Amino acid sequence: MDLTALQKKLRYGFEDQALLVRALTHRSASPDHNERLEFLGDAVLGYVVGEYLHRTRRDDREDSLTLLRASLIRRETLVEVAREVDVGACLLLGVGERRSGARHRASILADALEALIGAVHEDGGIEAARALIMHLFRDRLENLAERVRKDPKSDLQERLQARGLKLPEYRTLEIAGRQHDQVFNVACELGELEVSVSATGQNRKEAEMRAAALMIGEVERRGL
Repeated sequence: MDLTALQKKLRYGFEDQALLVRALTHRSASPDHNERLEFLGDAVLGYVVGEYLHRTRRDDREDSLTLLRASLIRRETLVEVAREVDVGACLLLGVGERRSGARHRASILADALEALIGAVHEDGGIEAARALIMHLFRDRLENLAERVRKDPKSDLQERLQARGLKLPEYRTLEIAGRQHDQVFNVACELGELEVSVSATGQNRKEAEMRAAALMIGEVERRGL
């Protein structure tokens, strides 16, 4: 486990090396594992990416921002980034996990990357964590146009189908206002996950799109 090489790739040197080790420690290897740091890192990553989008994409509405953030912090993206800096080579795993090839397992890599972000936040504060995230995600942040090609409803449908889940149901909750100035309130529901979100729009299609974008955020938070 070459922690020096990893820190060079992260462009961050830890004052407290124990934090770095904990971030790379799977629960199978020690009671002092990385799950609490992973929790923190997930929150920090969501905040920093959300802040960046809020400040740089001033003309985008909430649904577009939600979709972009979800695409940037989804598990698949985290795994790509983790592999780029070779997090797997530095993981501390129990004997059984090592034998099963867990070093290359997507969920473990994604969790470890979030734990590293949490550890940097604990070691150097929010500015250090922001610098780390901007370094690791810079190319993806600078090429956001590639991430908005699909509309939210299509994107949500593809995600659910890929995981063998039922498609969402859209239900109109309310239509308010006069005929030529109506506001539609539409719910997007995933019965299997017992999740429901709602959004408004000037027509049913717009409201459904916004609700789908919000649901993508919910699905991402559940690690799907």
